[in-house]
Amino acid sequence: MLPAAAVILLFIFVPLAAQSKRDVENISFSPSIYRVGERLTYNVSFSNFINAAHIELFIANGGTIFDRPGLELRAHIETTEVVNVALYSINNDYTTFIDPATGIPFRSTEVIREGGNTSDRTSEYNAPVGVDAIPNKLRLGEFPGRFDFLSAIYRLRALPLAARSTYYFNIVYDQIEYKAQLKVVGQEIVKTKVGSFNTVITEVRTSADTKFNDYKVKVYFSDDERHVPVLITARYKVGDIRAEIVGSQLPEGAPQLTPPTGPVTSIPKTQPTPVNPQRPQSRPTPPPSPTNTGAGGAGGAPLSGLPFAVGEQLNFNFYLGNSPQPVGTTTFQVRARSRYFGRDGLLLAFRGQTNSALQRLFAVNDQINSYVDPTTLVPFRTELNLQEGRRRTNETLTIDQERGSITTDKGTRIEIPVGTHDIISVFYALRSFNLTPTKRTAVSLLVNDRPLTLFITALKRETIELGSQKVQAVQLSLTTDDPQSDRYALRLWVSDDRRRLPLRITATTPLGPVRADLAIIPVTQQ
Repeated sequence: MLPAAAVILLFIFVPLAAQSKRDVENISFSPSIYRVGERLTYNVSFSNFINAAHIELFIANGGTIFDRPGLELRAHIETTEVVNVALYSINNDYTTFIDPATGIPFRSTEVIREGGNTSDRTSEYNAPVGVDAIPNKLRLGEFPGRFDFLSAIYRLRALPLAARSTYYFNIVYDQIEYKAQLKVVGQEIVKTKVGSFNTVITEVRTSADTKFNDYKVKVYFSDDERHVPVLITARYKVGDIRAEIVGSQLPEGAPQLTPPTGPVTSIPKTQPTPVNPQRPQSRPTPPPSPTNTGAGGAGGAPLSGLPFAVGEQLNFNFYLGNSPQPVGTTTFQVRARSRYFGRDGLLLAFRGQTNSALQRLFAVNDQINSYVDPTTLVPFRTELNLQEGRRRTNETLTIDQERGSITTDKGTRIEIPVGTHDIISVFYALRSFNLTPTKRTAVSLLVNDRPLTLFITALKRETIELGSQKVQAVQLSLTTDDPQSDRYALRLWVSDDRRRLPLRITATTPLGPVRADLAIIPVTQQ
């Protein structure tokens, strides 16, 4: 039978291919789900372990691979330290190369690190190319091709998942081939930590391993074009298993998850996505961003799909209460794209300080450097040099996004969800989110050496006055999953245009209400 320890990972048991009881040519295949750059992140809970493991699925590359058209799929599965000690240690990497016309794999590699043992394995599937992979006719119940678990996950998403349909598939695991079926059994609104989803409920069964059927594996796919696995559940003899989506990163032009109908909260797009938000065609084109904002570097090198360029500098004045005089300034700057610490990166720099009027009451002099991936904007290194009142912090964080961990310069290890942002990177990443009211986005954010879920909700469009100009903006609320989620009443206004310039930030602090406005340089009339 399939090893029981593997059930904890869930996705090993969600493989599928696509075949119903009709001839194979009648089975719909949707290639639109295979979008290079898509990244899905999951948290796995098991029995009393709320954070038992992390799973990441990634469509990494496309083009000519091994002298043929191909797509590169990747997966990383890792148990947390608590589970490593109490149960079983897993830290596995999977790579599968598939034919983009059929989804059938032609090569896969596995790096398995389980229970202190490590093994590598490469498999050749010798799948024919393109339509040649699909024979004209197949006998009832026969399916062309053999799938590993990673290619099978995506192939299932490409199915129509029609109501009351049953799909038959062949899956190879640990060099053993299993015959199984996936049955569509209903629909349900699923509530997760990052939002609510309309889903199609499916059950996975096998005829060759009856003990597997005792796990009662269910997969809940988003009821839209993408068919994202939102939730996977299974019953194990020592406790239930649940894999829940905690983040998704979408490539440019990818369709969004469809929000549920009725009063349920709209669906978030849960990880930074480097695309320009799309406007409804019926809306008039918004006016340009405020002129002369001090956003320097207009001629900087463009970053693919992002609403800012290298060299952009944003300067803010801070005001306390109703005072017309600023009490501090901050500067955000997109510095050079280069190789940092052995990898391609983009340097985001922050400087904030109070002026003489506030120094004696509460002195602030902060500098933060965030080194981020130029495509995803998630950080791989953060340098903190902070002075806030009597508190001083000087710390460097090395962030391993693939393994979901942070190591401080003092050797402390912090477990984080894959795709976690620091306080600076999220400031830039949210500018590429879909900020159409009333969209809600959730991301993981590191605050005081622990990850929180930050919810970014687009509240409404409105016109604000900034200096002497009136600017069309989108108001956002920034809340967390803390018990007092909105205790600081953080609000952010961004320009309602392609650049999504941050215009104003307000908050309630122990010193009173605080407002930060983007510095506007007066326009000189000619």
